[in-house]
Amino acid sequence: MMASASSGARSDEPTGTRPFAPFEWMLSLRYLRARRKEGFISVIAGFSFLGIMLGVATLIIVMAVMNGFRQELLSKILGLNGHVLVQPLETPLTDYQAVADRIAKLNGVRLAVPLVEGQALASSQFGASGVLVRGLTEKDLRGLPSVAHNVRSGTLEGFDTGQGLAIGKRLADQLSLRAGDNITLVAPRGAVTPMGTSPRIKVYKVAAIFEVGMSEYDSAFVFMPLPEAQAYFNRNGDVNAIEVYIDKPDDVEELRGAIQAAAERPVYLVDWRRRNATFFNALQVERNVMFLILTLIVLVAALNIVSGLIMLVKDKGHDIAILRTMGATRGAVMRVFLITGASIGVVGTLTGLLLGVVVCLNIERIRQFISWLTATELFSPELYYLSKLPAEMNFSETATVVVMALVLSLLATLYPSWRAARLDPVEALRYE
Repeated sequence: MMASASSGARSDEPTGTRPFAPFEWMLSLRYLRARRKEGFISVIAGFSFLGIMLGVATLIIVMAVMNGFRQELLSKILGLNGHVLVQPLETPLTDYQAVADRIAKLNGVRLAVPLVEGQALASSQFGASGVLVRGLTEKDLRGLPSVAHNVRSGTLEGFDTGQGLAIGKRLADQLSLRAGDNITLVAPRGAVTPMGTSPRIKVYKVAAIFEVGMSEYDSAFVFMPLPEAQAYFNRNGDVNAIEVYIDKPDDVEELRGAIQAAAERPVYLVDWRRRNATFFNALQVERNVMFLILTLIVLVAALNIVSGLIMLVKDKGHDIAILRTMGATRGAVMRVFLITGASIGVVGTLTGLLLGVVVCLNIERIRQFISWLTATELFSPELYYLSKLPAEMNFSETATVVVMALVLSLLATLYPSWRAARLDPVEALRYE
């Protein structure tokens, strides 16, 4: 009776170790350490680690730069261009002030700016350049932070009463102008004479020089007092359009109906998404394609883990056979190689995350250093519109990159680990 009781007690005891026991971790870490005989396998593991680290870091950096590029362009473009453009239908917009006041009172609308817009040729004794002239009041111009908060020289005081212009810094540099200098504007449509329409040529003072930070705007935009612009472009007491700035640009669709109703006259509305649809769609496509291409780097590194582990399994066949004969289960053997491969992926991913975050936080300093080192301009404002390299990390995107790398690394270890667990001890020891 006592013997049967003792045998029953022994049968209830666990016959194997628990999953991920200390000896499994010990074996896995030993297999990760390089030995002279296993040098080639260690090299493959090292390249796998470097591949995953660089892949994750590159993916994080590129996505952050693409996000920053889009955000900077969006803020610059929408800083000078309204979120909704209200254009007149049927009759000229002579009641622009009343319409603008009604629209400005709507909830969610920050500013409604009546403006006159036209193209002209700006020139000085040092050069000439085509510009886009915008006529608006001093109050409305001060309502544009991208201009009012970035005046580099001169002043906007008395902008309505004088005949001075506000021009961009790149245009001022191109024409070698400073605040107080004269600038000549030539418009193709001037006074109507019996001989036809003659160009209008007029000299103005440069009242202020601003710098938005977007080269296209700093070299092409000229702001003129609204009454002067109406006279210069032959507007008979009306304006081209009213630009509406709203608090949340993404809510533009919800405000379209309210703006249409507040106008109380036939108008045509064009929002910022339609005006810049091609540009931002191209940015989104480029961003998605870059993500797919750079994901291949992580995938190739994961395949390196597969090849390295398969070679390690073949090399450790004798060890696996001995472990199995000593009582190690197939699950234990599988977990040993699973930990070995996953360790490469996890450490490589976390190191890549750290490297990516450090580079993103110092991206502009790195760009300036490389530009100084190579004596070249890596981020030309003429090509990329912006004067500095932006980077804005998105938490959800960064988390997606990290999770994707970890999952790929884990999946890469499954097949070699399964092969190790399926190894027959008898076959492995037969030729030893």
